[in-house]
Order: sequence, then structure tokens, then C-alpha cells
Amino acid sequence: MSEVGRILRNEDFRPHKMRLWLHSPDPDFCRKVQRICDLYHHPPDGAHVLCVDEKTGMQALGRRFPSKLPAPGRAGRFEFEYVRRGTWSLFAAFDVRTGEVLGECKPQRRAEDLLDFMESLARKYPTGQLYVVWDNLNIHYEGADQRWARFNRRHGDRFHFVYTPIHASWVNQIEIWFSLLQRRVLRYADFPCAGALPRAVMSFIRRWNSDEAHPFNWTFRGHFVHTQRHHAA
Repeated sequence: MSEVGRILRNEDFRPHKMRLWLHSPDPDFCRKVQRICDLYHHPPDGAHVLCVDEKTGMQALGRRFPSKLPAPGRAGRFEFEYVRRGTWSLFAAFDVRTGEVLGECKPQRRAEDLLDFMESLARKYPTGQLYVVWDNLNIHYEGADQRWARFNRRHGDRFHFVYTPIHASWVNQIEIWFSLLQRRVLRYADFPCAGALPRAVMSFIRRWNSDEAHPFNWTFRGHFVHTQRHHAA
């Protein structure tokens, strides 16, 4: 075994290490990503670019025994056993220019709930063009009732819906903010009741907007890497 280990180290080969990879089969991947990158870095004059998505299945978990906060020289501890007190969905939008987040918690993720949230975005931004970057979830499309066409007509056709490539929702900057929410609010939480979860989430949004809101320095160099590899071949 020591000889095998030496050979692997010399070849810089670590077969036990794996990285998650998600391939997008979208034939228009490059075009769609390029358009989104252009919106992020060069939005049209006077326009707002909003990254919109839903964080579903947020579980209000109650720990069987109280959690212990970290202390000098001691890690925090939380109980493995838990009680499920209910789930919530968060509808959220991230303003790529300011970093401000607008969010609403709902017991479910329904088309009607998303429509209500989009109405709140229209009130938040009463003037100017709005570019909405979101993924390919079914309720993001027109559906049989043409809800988004009617919604847009009500608001002077100010909304432009821009879809991420298939299996590439990571292009949406709201996913970065969702990861912050998960790590800082949800991961080790102990919720005494179902209603405590939306209160904690909305409190984090208010604190973010007042003290921490900032645009993300988002870049994507996949096209450049691909071009370089193709050229080297």
C-alpha cells in the first residue's frame, strides 16, 4: 500500500477525490449565458436587473435538546434528533446593481403566489424597464392562461423575462444569496414553531438590506476556457 501511495503522490493523482459537475444540455447555452452576463455587467440605461427564484422546502426544524452556542476554545453543538414543524417557500429577488433583496415567505409555491410576488416587484420599481432573470421552472412560463403576458400588459410591458440555460440555474445570482441564507440562518436553526422560520428569514432580509447589501462580483469565464482548450488542440 505504501508503494501505491507513493506512485499516486508522484503522479498527483487522488482517485478518492471527486467534484460535483452538472452538464447543461441546452443547445443555446453560450448565447443565453452571454446575454445574462451582458445584463449583469452592462444593463440598459435606466433599467433594473432582478434575479428571481424560489427557495422551496425550507424546513422549520425543532431540536430535541437546546443547541449550545460556540465559545472560546469550544465548538457549538446542536442536537442530531429533530422534529419537523412545517415547511415554507421563499420568493425572492436580488437587485444586481444594489444587492438589495426583496422577499416573501409563503406556505406553498404556487403560480398565484409567484404572481403576487411579482406584483410587489412592480410596486417596488414603479418606473423603468425590468429584466427578470430566472430559471425554467414551469410557473415561470406562460402556461395555458398567458398569465405573464397579461401581467406585463398591466404594467406597461416593462418586464423582460430572461431564462437561464437548462440545468444552469447557478447563473442566477439569487442562488448565491440563497447559500448565505442557508449557512447563516437555516442550517443549524432550532425553530420552536413553524411561524418562527419566516420571521427569521424576513429578519435576515431586513438586516441584509440595512447593513450588508452589496452587488456580487459575478464573473463567468467558461467561454474563454473552452476557446483556449480548443485552440490548444
